[in-house]
Amino acid sequence: MNKLTIKDLDLRGKKVIIRADFNVPLDEQMHITDDRRIREALPTLRYALDQGAQKVILMSHLGRPKDKVVEGLRLKPAAKRLEELLKEKILRLDDCIGPSVEQSIQQSKERVVLLENLRFHKEEEANDPEFARKLAALADVYVNDAFGTAHRAHASTAGITQYLPSVAGFLLDKEINYLGKALDHPRKPFVVIFGGAKVSDKIAVIGNLLPKADAIIIGGGMAYTFLKAQGKSVGTSKLEVDKIDVARQIIDKAKAQGVTLAISSDFVVVTKFESSADMKIVKDQIPDGWMGVDIGPESRKRFKEILAKAKTIVWNGPLGVFENDAFAQGTKDIAEFIVGLKDVTTIIGGGDSAAAIAKFQLEDKMTHISTGGGASLEFLEGKTLPGIAALRDKSPAIGLSYSHPGGERRV
Repeated sequence: MNKLTIKDLDLRGKKVIIRADFNVPLDEQMHITDDRRIREALPTLRYALDQGAQKVILMSHLGRPKDKVVEGLRLKPAAKRLEELLKEKILRLDDCIGPSVEQSIQQSKERVVLLENLRFHKEEEANDPEFARKLAALADVYVNDAFGTAHRAHASTAGITQYLPSVAGFLLDKEINYLGKALDHPRKPFVVIFGGAKVSDKIAVIGNLLPKADAIIIGGGMAYTFLKAQGKSVGTSKLEVDKIDVARQIIDKAKAQGVTLAISSDFVVVTKFESSADMKIVKDQIPDGWMGVDIGPESRKRFKEILAKAKTIVWNGPLGVFENDAFAQGTKDIAEFIVGLKDVTTIIGGGDSAAAIAKFQLEDKMTHISTGGGASLEFLEGKTLPGIAALRDKSPAIGLSYSHPGGERRV
């Protein structure tokens, strides 16, 4: 997957529209609780400015407004944080298309413009061609730097590429490179850690990675379905009854292919989902009336023995209910062990995996932390992501004309 990047374009004097991912978590006071996605967008944004772009136009979604304007989902907090990080004033608009938007961009003194939440318009998620054309009309070139939405064929990720020269930003390119290498040319031994709540979320990924991996570690909520598939009791732990047969098939396939499948074998269990609840560690079987909330010390020891030999580690999904400090020790212990390893490529999936690493303040010690949970899963499944597929491949075609809404142009 060899896509053109922002470095392949001459940006001097041009208006550059960048699809960023400012879908950041907010508290009740509308304060950003994790600005990582905004910080990750800065290298591409600064590069465009340094290369003499006339204007940089940023667009993003925030939350799920369901095709209508929701005051609490405006991009004002993102604009405020972006100004602080850039140390310069930006222009935040109240819409993302239309004559008033075009006029404001044309007349603005600010170098950076942030459009309003794309998903206030139903045409965004519908990948409406006219909506995409109106977005494209704002600029001369398009840069996709939002890996978190690359698995969606939306107007701002796929449709717009029909009208502008379209390339990857630095963040998107980094995601493609790290995840792509893990899939196609991982340094061996290659170990994959799966956690999180559901087996159903990971079936396709496990199927795609089984022939490539040397070992697969399974913990978190999904482990209880595998435990049940082995004929063991899980008490009141999270269980996907309809996936027990699938878990059994995965166990059989791993054995047939010579892949080490390490399923957590001891557990921190509680009587109810509260920090103050009765808690104990059990091996192998979880008794009635108890639920698993974390991996136990024996599982941690076994997992570390496997991970100690790894040269490439991909981790998707926490190994316990990490949000609660009382049930976070297993995930934290494995994370701290991994960052202490030498000469290892460590790739963390987005979503809860990234949130866990952030909670333990280990972000800077991992090789790569993906900014897209759903996108990273689909990428690891081997799926084609529409937002990436729509970008131009590296080829001499960069100099060809294209059909810009304002008339045919060349770049």
